[in-house]
Amino acid sequence: MIRKNPRGDIPSIDPSAFVDPTAIVCGLVVVKENVFIGPYAVIRADEVDENGEMEPIIIGAHSNIQDGVVIHSKSGGRVSIGENTSIAHRAIVHGPCEVGSGVFIGFNSVLFNCRIGEKCVVRHNAVVDGCDLPPGFYVPSTERIGPRTDLGSIAKVTVQASEFSEDVARTNNSLVKGYQRIRNEL
Repeated sequence: MIRKNPRGDIPSIDPSAFVDPTAIVCGLVVVKENVFIGPYAVIRADEVDENGEMEPIIIGAHSNIQDGVVIHSKSGGRVSIGENTSIAHRAIVHGPCEVGSGVFIGFNSVLFNCRIGEKCVVRHNAVVDGCDLPPGFYVPSTERIGPRTDLGSIAKVTVQASEFSEDVARTNNSLVKGYQRIRNEL
């Protein structure tokens, strides 16, 4: 469902993107080309700051927002998702937040008030809260990364993890074309 927010902002969705009919995209949201937004995803830009203003939620080209993902922002803060990025099933991205290009965010992971550098991998059930993760870092499943985390203790992304991330992005890019082809069937 595509809908405006109480302020009257309407999502801007590139015609080449696919938004599942069960997904909700609300308000000041910009969806770039060839993006896949899966079933029951919620992308909601509807909160304003104390001046009645808000920054957009931007989903970069060729990215995928999988089933049950929630993207929202506190008090109108900006959320940006880079290009060729995968946000896996039931993850939460709560702004203000910036996720770079070529990133993989695993199942049930939570991002809040953070910056995730390009080509990072955040595995399943991990939390990144209140810190900046430099490009190319690997966060193992169930880890919690915060402002007091020693980033020197975090591993870099391996070739295998990078290949996995790229494969997920490619697979979901092909889903965009497939679902668009059958869009009017049923």
